[in-house]
Amino acid sequence: MKLIRNSSTNPAFNLAAEEYLLSHATESVFMLWRNEKAVIVGKNQNTLAEIDPAYVKEHGIQVVRRLTGGGAVFHDLGNVNYTLIEPNTDGRFNDYAYFTADLIDFLATLGIKAELSGRNDVLIDGRKISGNAQCVKNGKVMHHGCILYAADLSTLALALKANREKLESKGVASVASRVTNISDHLAQKRDVLDFMDAFAQFAIAKYSCGEYEFTEKEVAQIQQLADEKYSVWDWNYGASPDYNFSNAQRFSFGTVEARLFISCGVIQHASVTGDFFGQEDITSLAELLVGLPHNEGAISHALAGLDISRYIAGCGAEELKGVLLC
Repeated sequence: MKLIRNSSTNPAFNLAAEEYLLSHATESVFMLWRNEKAVIVGKNQNTLAEIDPAYVKEHGIQVVRRLTGGGAVFHDLGNVNYTLIEPNTDGRFNDYAYFTADLIDFLATLGIKAELSGRNDVLIDGRKISGNAQCVKNGKVMHHGCILYAADLSTLALALKANREKLESKGVASVASRVTNISDHLAQKRDVLDFMDAFAQFAIAKYSCGEYEFTEKEVAQIQQLADEKYSVWDWNYGASPDYNFSNAQRFSFGTVEARLFISCGVIQHASVTGDFFGQEDITSLAELLVGLPHNEGAISHALAGLDISRYIAGCGAEELKGVLLC
């Protein structure tokens, strides 16, 4: 086994690094890494159903889809993430007791009693400190976990505060959990980098592994994957399961309600209704939305230069966008 201390804090790069290792690593891997502020959504989730889009945009929080299933999680530099990649032998896939033992045993060396609870959560005193997920590719199983060490829990709650009333999705919804930071349970305080280093030393001793750094060529290949997949809307939002979107807002000129059906991230059917007045047939405006990606950029471009008030008297593009988007 080789230990990789991945110094990147870019979420797209780090998730691309996991996929790169799944495809190219010739031996088992233990990787430690951190992300800047980000929401990491599960492979089978509807991204918009998991986040507060306005909040994540305003606060510069990246949203990236991962290879594994499970629920959405918030990352920041107060989290430590670990990745284990091994051959998928002896029924290792879905064996969370086996893969979370490293974290539980390591925390015991710090005087903290942690336990696996349910399917894939690690708890301290009944509160979650780590969510874990797995996938299989190329004959290997990848297990990774997000460890709450000194995370901003208030931002976590706000970034993941989605308005589920607007979306009827076939995606897998996240389950809210009571959470806590490991740092609050330590008798002797240490910063997150010290904690990360101690976990690395624990892994080195347990597995007798040597340390490894990505080569310049590997970094370039990982960055290419990050740019082409993990940084693009098609993967992070467009890969969401089909969903129905509905939203209504009351304005001085009347109520406007939008109902959309989205498949592969693209609007397949649209209707705009309400008690407003207009000169033009509203169905022709709704038809302009069909075929567009359900995102702000595509809808803004489609509405640019269009006199919305001819369809909805008194309404402008910004008001209509507010109805069409979360």
